[in-house]
Amino acid sequence: MAQHGKFYWNELMTDDVEKAKAFYGATLGWSFAEMPMDGGKSYYVAMLGEEPVAGLMDKSDIVPATVPPHWFSYINVDNVEQRLELLKQNGGQVVREPFDVPGIGRIAIVSDATGAFMGWMTSAQ
Repeated sequence: MAQHGKFYWNELMTDDVEKAKAFYGATLGWSFAEMPMDGGKSYYVAMLGEEPVAGLMDKSDIVPATVPPHWFSYINVDNVEQRLELLKQNGGQVVREPFDVPGIGRIAIVSDATGAFMGWMTSAQ
């Protein structure tokens, strides 16, 4: 089971998924498992051998075009809704309200008191 307060997942949001897959495959030895998403796009789980280590996705239609490609991190929390109340009380903001990803968990996109963005999630595992 995922531990509260620890970084849980990282994903690359990029304009060129194929170029990123080629780069990380050649430099880190990652392979990729494709997962179809709503809207016809795909999410790619980066694998190191049999272990999933990260995700890659096309950032188009998710963030403004002016946002450069970047890695985005998720922190596991014990209860998203309860932790969001604490986040707001301590100067953070909810950017996207909690939503469910079947088999993965419940996720909210937030920013901390300094404006840094991240995901907070309660893992389904």
